[in-house]
Amino acid sequence: MLPKAYDPKAVEDGIYAMWEQSGAFKADTASKKEPFTISMPPPNATGQLHLGHAVMLALEDIFIRFARMQGKEALWVPGTDHAAIATESVVIKKIQQEEKIPDPRAKLGREELIRRIADFVGKSQDTIRSQIRKMGASCDWSRERYTFDPALNRCVNEVFVKMYKDGLIYRGHRIVNWDPKMQTTVADDEIEYVEETVPFYTFQYGPFQISTARPETKFGDKYVVVHPDDKRYKQYKDGEQFECEWIGGKIKATIIKDKVIDMEFGTGCMTITPWHDPVDFDLAERHKLDKEQIIDFEGKLLPIAGEFAGMSIEEARPKIVEKLKEKGLFVKIEENYVHRVAVSYRGKGKIEPQIKEQWFIDVNKPVVPWKKKNMSLKEVMQDVIRSKEIEIIPDRFEKVYFHWIDNLRDWCISRQIWWGHRVPVYYCKKCTEIVNGKEVPMRLLYIGSEPFEVHEACGSPVTQDPDTLDTWFSSGLWTWSTLIDPALTEDYSLDLPDLLKKSPDYQKFHPTTVMETGYDILFFWVARMILMTTYATGQIPFKKVYLHGLIRTRDGAKMSKSHPETCIDPLEIIPKYGADALRLSMIVGQSPGNDSRLFEEKIGGYRNFVNKLWNASRFVLIQCEEAGLQPNEKLKIENEKLSLADKALLSALQDLITDVTEGLETYRLSEVGERLYSFVWDYFCDWYLELSKGEANPQVLIHALRTMLQLLHPYCPFVTEELWKSVAPRGATLLIKGVWPQADDSPKNQGAFDQLQVVIDVITALRSIRAEQGVDQGKKIEAIIHTKEHVKVLESQRGHIERMGRLEKLTIDAKSAKHKNAASVFLKGVEVHIPLEGMIDMKAEKQKLTKEQENLRGFLAGVEKKLSNEQFIANAAAEVVAKEKQKLADAQEKLRKVEERLKLLS
Repeated sequence: MLPKAYDPKAVEDGIYAMWEQSGAFKADTASKKEPFTISMPPPNATGQLHLGHAVMLALEDIFIRFARMQGKEALWVPGTDHAAIATESVVIKKIQQEEKIPDPRAKLGREELIRRIADFVGKSQDTIRSQIRKMGASCDWSRERYTFDPALNRCVNEVFVKMYKDGLIYRGHRIVNWDPKMQTTVADDEIEYVEETVPFYTFQYGPFQISTARPETKFGDKYVVVHPDDKRYKQYKDGEQFECEWIGGKIKATIIKDKVIDMEFGTGCMTITPWHDPVDFDLAERHKLDKEQIIDFEGKLLPIAGEFAGMSIEEARPKIVEKLKEKGLFVKIEENYVHRVAVSYRGKGKIEPQIKEQWFIDVNKPVVPWKKKNMSLKEVMQDVIRSKEIEIIPDRFEKVYFHWIDNLRDWCISRQIWWGHRVPVYYCKKCTEIVNGKEVPMRLLYIGSEPFEVHEACGSPVTQDPDTLDTWFSSGLWTWSTLIDPALTEDYSLDLPDLLKKSPDYQKFHPTTVMETGYDILFFWVARMILMTTYATGQIPFKKVYLHGLIRTRDGAKMSKSHPETCIDPLEIIPKYGADALRLSMIVGQSPGNDSRLFEEKIGGYRNFVNKLWNASRFVLIQCEEAGLQPNEKLKIENEKLSLADKALLSALQDLITDVTEGLETYRLSEVGERLYSFVWDYFCDWYLELSKGEANPQVLIHALRTMLQLLHPYCPFVTEELWKSVAPRGATLLIKGVWPQADDSPKNQGAFDQLQVVIDVITALRSIRAEQGVDQGKKIEAIIHTKEHVKVLESQRGHIERMGRLEKLTIDAKSAKHKNAASVFLKGVEVHIPLEGMIDMKAEKQKLTKEQENLRGFLAGVEKKLSNEQFIANAAAEVVAKEKQKLADAQEKLRKVEERLKLLS
């Protein structure tokens, strides 16, 4: 017999170990089953999991358990991300704090710092593995991958070299997002914007007035730009020059006319700083203008700033304004100007755009073979979504995706940090080559098992490019690089197509089935995987993208570790409430792409559900024990021995199986969770078990419990597996390895279901009247039921109605009658009356009926208006119109009876 109370803390670790030892998680490459593959978004190897990871694990585990039970060959590949910038930053801060070393890079050197980061990552990975297990994630640990594995490094190098040879990777001077704090470039999609209130200055610039929030960038300005259609400046010609006094003295300035200017903003003209603004850089490129650096890579002004050279931006800005005032060039100031400032997503430092020689991927070059023609990477990324080869759930994010892709610039893939995949390019110290008309050290591409130290052609030493690749370059290969056989990557005679062709896992499990991740990294990662995978393999990386929302606090605020009173730590919650309760609380009510709120009471509510399921299972086992039935026996459900409740339950189970299966197949996880919760708690526990008291059918009870455990298993795997031990048929496997129930396991009986629903509605009406009228719960009352359609079924269930409605007298007849001083509920085809003489406040009953009368009249007015609309009648389907007419008739009948009741009480 089951213990009286369920203790998740005592069983969850043991159950997970049992699953793992059974081999349930491991996919079989040789299987002929239909593959179902998920690549786990790899958590950063920098610490412990948070709620974002927890909801991801719960969702993906539901997908994979459902597929496994459906008989598919389910593979869930786990792993971690080396997270270059984030990981290096964490370790450097740790060294600075613990060892008091101000600059660990300078003190320790590249090799030692990388060794220390690797040690840190190894410990973090152990922690993360443990946490993933705590969530019940049934991933294939035998295939665990790490974005910095040697095998994945080989894939990274192969793709880099292939892209370089195809002319998609180039090295050039372009404007990039520079993070002075972390001393590295940052990708466009790795910056976020924060609002900042600053002074907005207007200065005299020759005959023009220009406005800016950043006067410190204006030293090199020698171009003023206006819109060609701006009538205020029509007297000036494109290319016209003039002399004017400026910060450092007299300058010669040139007028440029370009439609990039917003005529409505400020004075409608601006000077440009091509070195420190992307828009200005693009404009300078189009017009072939000079570019000059004003701010260095430390965030300080260069010698062009004259007396302000060496100052930080914050120090120099007010002094520059003062100088312009002294020169009579200051016009006005707007104190509360709000603008958006770009900051690094990782380090939170302010971004300073800089022109810098970096490695880029050309997203516009049409060299990628796709659908029998060459496309650019950008065009492929657009095509796979437009053609529905990849489906985004929810589809409203397609607009967001296209907005980003349509405005995609060449991707800067190099980073000035040490932790990460190093650029596989070497430079000969002797040989040179001509690139873009310039003589540069010869670039040598190398992929091999041995160190590359000497250029064989000339015997001179070589040096490797010091930069590392953007984290998203390597994680962009995640869905397929994790399926490459690591042993094959040690054979350097194989090229990339060979590695793909000879890897059984890749051939069996790619493309993956679904990529589940947060909507906030649709651009960071999902789009990058589409770009990199379609190019490298000629396949899409996944068929569906399921985007979950953010988990927020009770008040809708973003959870933050800096506010521990509102931030929920999964590792603290699981011991207290169990993993199943946490999983349910994050999934039910969390529709795709929408944020949801989570708080401890909500988790506690789902713990109550788990306990309810446990207690219901104990009740079932007790009934089996009393009937002498072994709960593991093969069931023989005999139709002639079924009660109305039995027949209704068996029918309801058929509908439940169908609804849950269809819901999971179409990724409606929240809706399915709500359906299961309602069925188990309301229909099975609160109604069926109550109705079966005194006439329990153990065969039906066991069948129902087995079915519910199977359907619930993807959502709350621990408690269902624990309960399955007590009711599983003899010889059955673990629930995780079990077969998904089919909707034809038992006969469907819609008539019995509908009949029982009438009984439930009557009992509910009796309870509702008692509660609304304040009748003491323990007091036996009289009830009168009038019905033409349901006399027989209500008479057959008289005992249940009297017991559950707590009645001392029940009258059931087919004739409708007027009952003075009675509280009534009018159901479809059934009237329920309770005489209230001496039991209730008659005034309150009249008020209730009057309100119901008003609501019915309002409802009828709406239906009548719809039915009187000729356009609605002409365009609506016949069944829709019929349904509206039925609503009208039902409401009219109900109103008639309410008004009759009011007359009686008056």
